[in-house]
Amino acid sequence: MCGIVGACAQRDVAPVLLEGLRRLEYRGYDSAGMAVIDADGHLSRTRVAGRVDDLASVLEPQLPAGGTGIAHTRWATHGVPNDVNAHPHTAAGEVALVHNGIIENHERLRERLEAAGYRFQSETDTEVAVTLFADRHSRGADLFAAVQGGLSELEGAYAFAVVSAREPGRMIACRRGSPLVIGVGIGEHFVASDVAALLPVTRQFIFLEDGDVADIHRDGVAIYDADGHTVERPVRVSELSAESVERGGYRHFMLKEIHEQPAAVAETLEGRHADGRVLEAAFGPGAEQLLDQAERLQIVACGTSYHAGLIARFWAETYAGLPCDVEVASEFRYRAHAVTPGTLVVVISQSGETADVLAALRESRRLGYAGVLAICNVPESSLVREADLTLLTRAGPEIGVASTKAFTTQLTALLLLVAAFARRRGRPQSEQELVRAAVQLPGALERAVAVEAQVAELAEQFVDRAHALFLGRGAHYPVALEGSLKLKEISYIHAEAYPAGELKHGPLALVDDGMPVVAVAPRDDLLDKLQSNLQEVRARGGRLFVFADDAAALRSTGGYQVLPVPAGPDPISPVIHTVPLQLLAYHVAVLRGTDVDKPRNLAKSVTVE
Repeated sequence: MCGIVGACAQRDVAPVLLEGLRRLEYRGYDSAGMAVIDADGHLSRTRVAGRVDDLASVLEPQLPAGGTGIAHTRWATHGVPNDVNAHPHTAAGEVALVHNGIIENHERLRERLEAAGYRFQSETDTEVAVTLFADRHSRGADLFAAVQGGLSELEGAYAFAVVSAREPGRMIACRRGSPLVIGVGIGEHFVASDVAALLPVTRQFIFLEDGDVADIHRDGVAIYDADGHTVERPVRVSELSAESVERGGYRHFMLKEIHEQPAAVAETLEGRHADGRVLEAAFGPGAEQLLDQAERLQIVACGTSYHAGLIARFWAETYAGLPCDVEVASEFRYRAHAVTPGTLVVVISQSGETADVLAALRESRRLGYAGVLAICNVPESSLVREADLTLLTRAGPEIGVASTKAFTTQLTALLLLVAAFARRRGRPQSEQELVRAAVQLPGALERAVAVEAQVAELAEQFVDRAHALFLGRGAHYPVALEGSLKLKEISYIHAEAYPAGELKHGPLALVDDGMPVVAVAPRDDLLDKLQSNLQEVRARGGRLFVFADDAAALRSTGGYQVLPVPAGPDPISPVIHTVPLQLLAYHVAVLRGTDVDKPRNLAKSVTVE
């Protein structure tokens, strides 16, 4: 969960590295650093605890000169965030390295290297790796051989970019379990964790495969696979523009991304349905056969994507009669499974590099599930490359750590998947109902975003609160889960969500006049039951805030405050009700003065377990 950027060029690369770090800061932001090597082999390294702007203030106005360099923005795994633990790490005064991932056998390697006379400055696993490479380099191996040989001793996940003062103009890049791309220029080449870092300098990228080691110079790249054989990886042209990762006129990326949801959902739907039917070609070659064989779904995801899966379970069983299980990815691989024949695994991840989801995908292969379908936002990601079928959400870059448009586009993709299964299971009317509802989503989300001013006013009543309770029923219980997650992520208010019917089984003990209770109240078959649950809160003096769609016809009274949410067809109601809860979390966080886009202790792409 760190950001890597590197360059070999005929120009001074420090400005490129610094801009790349700014574009990667969503991946981690507790420390940052840069190492640059000039033509004479002088290595200059600067590291700071803090953010990229803190690094820039130290480096500017006199950036280091040199055509080879690496830089890093960190989310700490080993060692507290400070200058000493920040990357790049160096060894023997000449080898520098930046790293994303976790080296699991670092303690054993550290003991061996200390016995050989090496002394470590940091608490990190990364310093062990660079020392391992430097040890081989100091004994005569060139940089490529030193890294390639050292990799055989490492256990765990990594993406490395390595440079040496002894070999200016050369950089070694390698990956196992963590993403790394090479940016292709004219007389210059770059590496990064994410294409977004390099969009100002190139649109052409090579995506390294697991186990690849790349020998990078200004004028060329040689790539070797895990067995040491020379391989050719295709050069792909990214469709992203540099402007797509800018804030525009919005105060925060999160607010921009909330407002982008109608357009993003329209992109998800584009070209994937016609005449009330889902077009199966949207899922990729061979989709028809694999979908025909599926008799059950196993959804695996983390965080927000897990909540999307929970909603999809309601859709799958209600509209398609398709049995569906949903599990957190970090638990999936660590328990025994009774695999039902014909079970299709659906893995969901915004980045496609979520370590727990990738591990679950690979475990499902070992266990013999019928196949894997990935719902993802990044076409070049590991998840997409390893899945049998893929439905890309086309949400565009999502920079804010708290996911918004990724969630609603994942739900849209899942709705299309369920519609395809409805037809297969003899329910063509359900497919048509779902597709008709999906087509209305962009307009419905436009109306949902329009309630922002009312939500912002409501947010003032949460500013001084330490806790909040969210309630929902049926398919809207996961919406409550997602609303509580957003509030805790960015405002640091402790928030929990429960099915409303569970109040009397424990959570009601928390309710008093200091506890705001947020309820999601659509006009559905469970509304009367929900209203009974809300009376339980009122009777205990709780402060109720009810997000009710227009059709529910609820009105504010002395007992609770109602915020009207635009109504929509039943299938898309959970998606619509999500938006006001996103806005609530956002405006509460702004009023509390937190860092909305970069909440403490979190990072965007979780590439470690």
